[in-house]
Amino acid sequence: MATVKFEVLQKKENAQIHLRLSVKRGISFRRKTGKFINYQNWSDNTRFPKQTNADNKNLTIGLQNLSAFVLKRVNEATSKGETITGDWLKHAIDVFFERVTETGQSELLINAIQDIIDNAKVRKNAKGGLGLSRSRIYSYKSLKKKITEFQGINLIKVKDVNVKFANSFLKHLLIEKGYQKSTALILISDLKTVCYDAEINGTEVNKQINNIEATKTNNKNIIFLSTDELEKIENTTLTSEALQNARKWLLFGCNIGQRVGDLLMINESNFVTEDGLEVVRLVQQKTNKKVRIPVHEKIKAILETGLPYKISIHKFNTYIKEICKIAGINEMIHGGKVIVTEKGKGRTQKRKISGIYPKYELLSSHVCRRSFASNLYGLLHTALIMSITQHSQEKMLLNYIGKDGSDYVQQIADFYKVLAQKEKKETNLKVVKTVSG
Repeated sequence: MATVKFEVLQKKENAQIHLRLSVKRGISFRRKTGKFINYQNWSDNTRFPKQTNADNKNLTIGLQNLSAFVLKRVNEATSKGETITGDWLKHAIDVFFERVTETGQSELLINAIQDIIDNAKVRKNAKGGLGLSRSRIYSYKSLKKKITEFQGINLIKVKDVNVKFANSFLKHLLIEKGYQKSTALILISDLKTVCYDAEINGTEVNKQINNIEATKTNNKNIIFLSTDELEKIENTTLTSEALQNARKWLLFGCNIGQRVGDLLMINESNFVTEDGLEVVRLVQQKTNKKVRIPVHEKIKAILETGLPYKISIHKFNTYIKEICKIAGINEMIHGGKVIVTEKGKGRTQKRKISGIYPKYELLSSHVCRRSFASNLYGLLHTALIMSITQHSQEKMLLNYIGKDGSDYVQQIADFYKVLAQKEKKETNLKVVKTVSG
């Protein structure tokens, strides 16, 4: 006759409770229940929690119900001639606690996240093809790590993700972990995506999932290098060859508007002549879109002595801060700076802390693309800028450079001013022509 006993194998404050199932003499299996207890509250005689408080009493009732459930399923399985195994026992425990369905579909949130990670290569991406990018996979891995830490020993199910849970998780990210609001909201957005994906796979989700707010914040503190600042950088004396090389990449990047991953991969083969026009031709790694950028006189001047030699993104980020410091790009502005803080027990963690800093300290490789788009905004039609930056929507470009619909008022006013000057010039020319005749 099958029997069930519970065991605590470690004498520590947060000890796992195991279930030991003896099917018959010489055949037994032991699996984790997913429940924890302070060993001081465990009775080795009764093999249940000591009945000293309400939590222990409720835990005892839960374990007794689990025991009855497992024994009932053992009887049902043996009557059907099924073989009892360790995996069978683990499945039964998970079904009892509603961690998985009868068919084996996991109900746990961390498992739903892991499912996306495991199937990343065959998932549809934003480009319409298959396979998530490394950055998206990293984002889901990061989300799983943060959810695991947040839930502790209380395993969260997909259906537990409601407005209250999302708000608690958001508060945890903002206050306890010190994340930027934009970063925290991206994690909430990814959390919703995980739940929607789990629902497609047959997992029950909470009815409040659509009510969870995950709106991305608008970019307000856009950091870019103005044309005057770029000229200042260009004319600054640099004695280090490494800094001179990085300056070339920086100035080149601010004139072609590409992501740093694409920028630093450019070589002579990317420069081609099409229909008599010299262009930089490349395929963006992130979007897989083809881009053609005219090589204007400014780019030719920057690359007069040839292309800069290859450097890593990490070194590029380090060098441009040093270059701009030397160039005096030190206006005190608001922004987020990555700072290493103590995590405890000798461990450290990196956090972006908002504050007022010298501008050069806040610069990173993003400044190239943002400077390109920001400096041309209002001079070129947004569609032409987008043809190079490859933002798929105009509102995405505007948010990227910190603009909104109200900026059109100034653009239209400037356009009318140019028209008025042109009409005035033409009128004066006609008058002069009449007098001369």
